[in-house]
Amino acid sequence: MTGNLAHLTLAFGLLGNLVSFMVFLAPIPTFYKVYKKKSTEGFQSAPYVVGLFSAMLWIYYALLKTNVMLLITINSVGCFIETLYICFFLFYAPKKARMESLKLIVSLIVVGFGLIVGLTQFFASGVTRGVIVGWICLVFSLCVFVAPLGVLRQVIKTKSVEYMPILLSVALTLSAVMWFFYGLLLGDFNIAIPNVLGFTFGIIQMILYYIYKNKKPISDEKVSVFEAKKYPVGEMEEKKIQEIVDHKTIDVLKLTALISSDILPVVTKLKENGHKAGHVAVETQAHPNVPNHIVEVTA
Repeated sequence: MTGNLAHLTLAFGLLGNLVSFMVFLAPIPTFYKVYKKKSTEGFQSAPYVVGLFSAMLWIYYALLKTNVMLLITINSVGCFIETLYICFFLFYAPKKARMESLKLIVSLIVVGFGLIVGLTQFFASGVTRGVIVGWICLVFSLCVFVAPLGVLRQVIKTKSVEYMPILLSVALTLSAVMWFFYGLLLGDFNIAIPNVLGFTFGIIQMILYYIYKNKKPISDEKVSVFEAKKYPVGEMEEKKIQEIVDHKTIDVLKLTALISSDILPVVTKLKENGHKAGHVAVETQAHPNVPNHIVEVTA
């Protein structure tokens, strides 16, 4: 029985490592856009700094334990990947965003993590130290899992899933499931409890995605209502007709100018049996504002 539990724990730990690794790679398309545009534009560095802090915190907790090596492996990879993201962000970020990111890094990574390590090393010992760091990890993980509530609120408000990619939601949900069972089988509730919340919010995100994926964004509906209030039905139809007429008039003028530019002045005289049958002349006149030709026909 104990052997089976050990195999199950290893299996869930390995699957947790695999899924979490895929989650760590999720921002690659974002940074590819940054690389193409040579600017971070509206992207923020906070998710990557928080991710680095979380990975460092879990490594510190795992070092105080004796049987969570798989927690160390994935978070070590996470530290490396998140550091690359942050360096990439700082390289392409404008000066203001770079300074804000550096302040966040100093306050969270240097000061925050440094205080946690320093205080627990000097004021706690043995099992107590592991319990304190475990509770810090638990609370921080709960805060991280609560963060998507803002996205859920935006989805419900706008009826749009533009800012909630379904693949990432599925990956996070699977990751929460794997780490929940890993923590449960180890008897480590500091690992298991936060992932219950992660699994719950992941399911909610997927449900909302399938509810609103084919819905018309509310912003477009508001524009339609505004147009309906601004213009009565008759006026809206007249406005559309006038826009079509104006558009066609512009096209005709462009076509006329194009044709006129190819006309060459020609003078033709036709005489039959010594009688003047007709006289047709095409003359070019210089008009500063009218680049076309005047055609005169005389009989």
